[in-house]
Amino acid sequence: MNGIVSPLEFHTPGLEDFEFDGTLGAAWMDKPFWQAIIAFVIVIAFWLWMSSGLKVVPGKRQVFGEYCYNFIRNALVRDTIGHGFEPWLPYLVALFSFILINNWFGELFVFMFPTFSHVGYVYGLAIVSWFVYVIAGFKTKGIRYLKDSMLPPGVPWYLWWLIIPLEFLSNFITRPLTLSLRLFANMFAGHLIIMIFVVGGGFLLTYPSSVMYNIAGGFSLILSFALFALELFVGFLQAYVFTVLSAQYVASSISEGH
Repeated sequence: MNGIVSPLEFHTPGLEDFEFDGTLGAAWMDKPFWQAIIAFVIVIAFWLWMSSGLKVVPGKRQVFGEYCYNFIRNALVRDTIGHGFEPWLPYLVALFSFILINNWFGELFVFMFPTFSHVGYVYGLAIVSWFVYVIAGFKTKGIRYLKDSMLPPGVPWYLWWLIIPLEFLSNFITRPLTLSLRLFANMFAGHLIIMIFVVGGGFLLTYPSSVMYNIAGGFSLILSFALFALELFVGFLQAYVFTVLSAQYVASSISEGH
C-alpha cells in the first residue's frame, strides 16, 4: 500500500487493548500491577511529605496538604460516619488517594491506562473495604454484630426465615460486588470511549483522498481532549463515591441502630 494504511488494517479498540504482557516471567506482573505499586508509593510519599516540617504559620505546601486532608476528613469521613470516625480515617484517606491516582493514570500520557479498568484490582479493593467494615462491626458490638446485621429490630419471628438470608446477601455479598462493579464499569467504559475517539480520529485524519473523513478525524481528536477533561472529573467522582460508600458501610456497622 506504499505506506498508506488500508481501511482493512484499521484496528478497532476492544478488550484486547486492556491486556498487557507480564514482566519478570510472571503474567500477573503486567502494566496495571506496576501502576498499582507506583500509586501505592506515591500515596505514601505524598502524605509523608505533606506531614513533614509542619509550622504554625503554614507555607504553600502545608496549606495544600491541609486542604486535601480536611476535604477527605470532613466531607467524606466525618460527615458520613459521625461520632467515632477517627479510627477509620487513616484507611479512608489512603483509600481515596489510592483510587484517585490510579484513576488519573488513564489521563497521564506516561501511563494512559486507568488501573481499575481491570476488574480484579477493583475486587481486591472492595474486599479490603469489606473487611474494614466487618471488623468495625465486630470491634464495636462483638458477636452481636452478626445478629444486628442479619436481623433488623422489630421483625416478627415468622419472617426470620426470609429476612435473615436477604440481609446476609445484602450486607455480606451484594455490597462488595456493587462497590467494585460501579468503579470498574466507569473506568472501563471511559477508557474505551477515549480510545475510540483517539484511534478512530487518527485513522480518519490520515484517510487518503477523503476530505470529509479528514475533517471528521480532526474533530474527533479535538473532542478527545474534552473527554480527557471529563475523565479527570469522573476519576475524581468515582474515588469520592467509593470512599463515601465505604465510610457509609463502616457507619452502618458501628451504629447502634443497625
